[in-house]
Parts: sequence; structure tokens; C-alpha cells
Amino acid sequence: MIKHQDDRILYLASRDVQEVCKEIDSVAVIREVFKLHGSGQTILPDEAYLGWTNAKGESVRSLNMPAYVGGPFGMAGTKIINGNIANPARGLPRASGLTLLFDPVTVRVVCMMEGAYISSLRTASVTALSADLLKGREIQTLAIIGAGVLARAHIELLVMRLPGLRHIRLFDLEEQRIETLQQQVAFILKSRGVEMQATKTAEEAIRPAQLIVPVTTTTQGYISYDWLQPGSLLVNISLDDPLPEVVLRADKVIVDDWNLVKNDPRRLVGRMYRQGKVIGPDDSIEATASGRRRIDAQLGEIVTGAKAGRTNENEIILVNPFGLAIEDVALAIEVYRKARKMGMGVELER
Repeated sequence: MIKHQDDRILYLASRDVQEVCKEIDSVAVIREVFKLHGSGQTILPDEAYLGWTNAKGESVRSLNMPAYVGGPFGMAGTKIINGNIANPARGLPRASGLTLLFDPVTVRVVCMMEGAYISSLRTASVTALSADLLKGREIQTLAIIGAGVLARAHIELLVMRLPGLRHIRLFDLEEQRIETLQQQVAFILKSRGVEMQATKTAEEAIRPAQLIVPVTTTTQGYISYDWLQPGSLLVNISLDDPLPEVVLRADKVIVDDWNLVKNDPRRLVGRMYRQGKVIGPDDSIEATASGRRRIDAQLGEIVTGAKAGRTNENEIILVNPFGLAIEDVALAIEVYRKARKMGMGVELER
């Protein structure tokens, strides 16, 4: 076991993080996080967003997302995640980053770990939790739009958690990305008896699916409400994939944190809030009188039972998560504690 010393920082590389995560039920962690968030036991400031144009004329960004998670976690930390959508053409991941954890008393940094894997795992875990809470009929067909790192994270997690899953329908604009993903997940799909089929259009992937997960970088909406079958669940973890009509016509719209969603001018629901088309779940404005769509609930309220989730099998439900630093920090805490017990990582001098 690695003995913690105040003058040392534990560093966990990507391979360490992935190895430790095999010993963690990430969806259970995320459920507990939303329970704490729904009962006011977390602190979640606005993210710091830094965007600029690099020397090659590419739009790039850096996010710093601090958070405190109470309850059994009892620690604070911050996630730094940087991204450049041109990186895959260089053979690099689109996003990369670090997660830092602070000592609960001295608040000195005690651990630094690669952050991209946890980021993709917690994103997929939010989708899995949403399916646990809000699925209608048994999920037999999953539609994934986009064939990158997040698509792989979702497939690897969901095929293990959806016992009725038989088909995955996949669409991406680039055939090579589809081929690469198919090779990466071939073993796990075969072991679970799940067939994956590439489609020629996003619509062809979505129409037969009970669970739809767009994992793209598009800023142009394309998912029509009419593509969604009764009882389907759309988890929009991307930016702008659904058209505004999906937000306005879905039977329920659920977010992870309304304050963060409404304050973000770069994503669909935040823009619709600024346009006066949606209001928050607890806003005093009468939605029907104002002609606005009311957001129905936050995920934490569904987890705690404060608000209802699905009430019948035919409801079309949109879950629109922002992506919360409390999720990354909580998973990182679990990884840190287990890594110390397992003797993983490298001690760095300050």
C-alpha cells in the first residue's frame, strides 16, 4: 500500500485509472452523486471556460470545473479538460485533461490523475443511470450517433447493463471511425450477443431505437421529434443534436443541473432559455400562459423521489445533461482511495 505523505502527490496515469475503474461500479457512484446533489450536499460553481484560436487557426478551449462532494466522499477537487476537434486528424484524442483532488483539511493537492477516461466513463454512467430511472419498454435497440471515444465508452458500459439489448445502430459521417469502433468493441458485443449495424443516415439509426445517444461535436441540430418512437429516451450529451422542436414537444425534459444549463449560451437549452422558449422547473412563471416550455425536473430530484420520472410507457423523454464536475470528482475520489489500497500510481515530490 502506498503510504500518503504530506509532501507527496499521488499521480495516476491513464492505465492506472482504467485498471482501478474495473473495480468500481461507476453508475452506483453517479447515482449517489445525484442523491447528494438533490439534497444539497454538493457545491458546484460555474465552470471557467477559456476559448481561443491557436496558431493554426483552429478553435480550441480549456475548461476548469471545480466541485465539492459531501456525504461519504467528503472531498473537493477540480477537473481540467482541454479540447481541439482537429486533434483526431493528428492521431490524438479530441479532449484530454487532468483531475486534481484536495486534502479535506489542508486543501493541499493530494492526487493528480489523467482525466479523460473518467470524463468519458462518467458521461456513459449518466446515460446508464438515466436508462435505469427513465426507460419505458425494454431497450432492445440502442442508437449511437458518432463513433468516437464517448461512443465506445457507452457501448462498453451499456451492453453490460441492458439485458434486453440486441441491436446497436451506429451512424457517423466518417466510415473509418465506424470501422475503428467496430474493431474496438467486437469482442464485448460478441460475448453479449449484441449485433451492431452501421446506417447510412442518423434517422435510420434513431427510428427503431428505444434509447438514443448522440455523441458528436456538431453545432447544427438535426434530430427531429418525428424520428422518436413512443416511449423512447433521448439522452443528449452532445451540444446541439436535437432540434428545438424536440425540447418543446417531448413529454418530459430533464436536466442534471438547471442553473448550469440555463447559464450556458453555447448549448441548445441554454439558448432556448435566453430566447424565452423554456423556463426552469421551479420558476414561478406560468408556462402555459407564457407559451414557454417548462423543464420538468433535475436528475437529482428523480433519484431522491422529489419529482416523478416516467409515468407511462409511451412518454418520449429528453434528458439533457450539462456534465457536472461533481461526477468527475466523485469518481476520482473512488479511484484515488482504491488506488492507494491497491498500491497503484507514482508518488511525486511537490
